[in-house]
Amino acid sequence: MTKMWKVAVAGSNGRMGSEAVKAVENATDMELVATISSAAELKKLVETGAEVLIDLTVPAATEQNVRFAVENGIHAVVGTTGWDEHKLHNLRTLLTQHPEVGVLIAPNFAIGAILATEFAAKAAQYFESVEVIEMHHPQKVDAPSGTAAHTAQKIADARAAAGVAPSPDATETDEGGSRGADIDGVKVHAVRLRGLTASQEILLGDEGQQLVIRHDSFDRKSFMPGVLLGVREVAAHPGLTHGLDGYLNLR
Repeated sequence: MTKMWKVAVAGSNGRMGSEAVKAVENATDMELVATISSAAELKKLVETGAEVLIDLTVPAATEQNVRFAVENGIHAVVGTTGWDEHKLHNLRTLLTQHPEVGVLIAPNFAIGAILATEFAAKAAQYFESVEVIEMHHPQKVDAPSGTAAHTAQKIADARAAAGVAPSPDATETDEGGSRGADIDGVKVHAVRLRGLTASQEILLGDEGQQLVIRHDSFDRKSFMPGVLLGVREVAAHPGLTHGLDGYLNLR
């Protein structure tokens, strides 16, 4: 008999949250038991017997939401940004007190975006230069995007492990910050443009050649297969998993 997951969605009034509500309602192995739009409604998680919380809120709310879920034995699938190293450390500490609970924090739920990051991390070991450009709609509140930061970190880690030198760059002055953010030596550039949903390019260069790895999400529906995969898998992965790639067989 197929497991029927009892799911709650926090941030259900937002663009991503409303898509998640529809995705859960259309999933044959899930029951939507609660929608949450404010911290005052978190008690509904317990009252409705929710087993998994999907958090698609805002950086100011997500930590409190996830903490409440973990403390009440509820798994969490999180697509909200704002999880810096300090917050992740606090969450890991909390999870040691609730070893049966799983939390997935995913910078991106689009399977294609995850594959692009994995391909880029592998390819970056073989190219002298690498930079990341992320492009999103103008309502996005953080920059660079969580996906771009995650991609740049994976690239940086892969290059460090392979002993690759930093990308060459003779820039001496950049008063306007046009060279972008620096994530462990990988430059990340953010574009905010009307008409975009979510796109990312990884540019890799060497003498006489260039490799461009690009992923585009044209609709938020593209994220929903990853969200539902997270719901189905999170209980089988106790503790914290950072990135949906942790649930995929990419090795």
